[in-house]
Amino acid sequence: MSTPAKWLLLTSLYFSQGLPFGFFTQALPVLLREEGVSLSRIGLSGLLFLPWALKWLWAPWVDASGSRKQWIVPLQVATILTALLLALVDGSAGDKLMWLKIAIVLCALFAATQDVPTDALAVNLLHPQERGLGNAVQVGGYRLGMVLGGGVLMIVLDRLGWAATFVAMAAFLTLTLLPLLRFSEAQVLTAVIAPPRRGNPLHGIWARLKQPGMAALLLWLVAYKFGDAMASAMVKPYLVDAGWSKSEIGVWAGVVGSTGGLLGALLGGLLADRHGRRRALLICGVAQTAAVALYAAHAYGLGEVALLKAAVALEHVLGGMATVALFTLMMDASDPAHAGTDYTLQASTVVIATGLASAAGGVLGDALGYGAMFGAAALLSGAGCAVLLWALAAGRVPLRLRA
Repeated sequence: MSTPAKWLLLTSLYFSQGLPFGFFTQALPVLLREEGVSLSRIGLSGLLFLPWALKWLWAPWVDASGSRKQWIVPLQVATILTALLLALVDGSAGDKLMWLKIAIVLCALFAATQDVPTDALAVNLLHPQERGLGNAVQVGGYRLGMVLGGGVLMIVLDRLGWAATFVAMAAFLTLTLLPLLRFSEAQVLTAVIAPPRRGNPLHGIWARLKQPGMAALLLWLVAYKFGDAMASAMVKPYLVDAGWSKSEIGVWAGVVGSTGGLLGALLGGLLADRHGRRRALLICGVAQTAAVALYAAHAYGLGEVALLKAAVALEHVLGGMATVALFTLMMDASDPAHAGTDYTLQASTVVIATGLASAAGGVLGDALGYGAMFGAAALLSGAGCAVLLWALAAGRVPLRLRA
């Protein structure tokens, strides 16, 4: 498979995930806060994305049955149909929020399941020396989807309304199917490695969990992501309370922020390839902590709107760098013959940490205010970097788990 075709396929696969996820994660907290919902309840709304945290339960079945393309195409079609059905919803703001929540759960289920064969395909598609840049392309595609979903579609929602937003979402998702429909999976499986092993899926879950170093790696993932995730979950309500409109949030958190995430993804991939995964993780983790601290500074009144805009942009740039470095290490830690299961266990752990952090951020925000919440998030993010230093010194963050 040619390199340009490979990058186009990866971009389209992850773009199709980033588009609806970007819109839902941007729009839901904004719409809820506009309706006067508390920060605690907004934090708990992350439970709607629970399928992302639970996908490891069915990942071995997906990994061991059918081709990757046979899974991805119908699941993406189901997401497109869900968007079209949402476009037909009419009624009060409360009714629309109810149907939006139902659609989020369904799309999260479809996308989380689709992510298993997508990640497995990426692991098999990329040679080890391509993984830094490959993960930059993946995260870049995902962030590009978030630019459109969390930025452009938020502006469409503000200017053109509900129906136009979801018709546009369905149209963009349909376009992303084209590279996949032209793709032949035989090009990857015969050229790179053998197809995934078949066997008892239940054995796959527990066998992979018992791999040497896996438990330590999963615990470290939680520590590394918790503080940043807690801050990120409360940024949209904070912007609403700061008086920003949906269009302003779409421009700065969606277009500017996610475009910054594209740049961060490229920088993170180059850093991981040229200076190693471990050093990249540490550098990006420290930088990410500094970005979270900017929100705390603004919440305590130490800066004007320019500081808040800078915090939004830098959070996405540095978060994109950290995400690529993290995903590259996760890919290195996956046995190619069990790629879907190994990578999914790690990704699900990140999602669980994100959900817990979101709930904690809402509770802290309601109880102590934004300043204390963002300050605590910065401290926890810094603590995650300290845990990484300890793990590196103790040799507990492997570049590849033993098969």
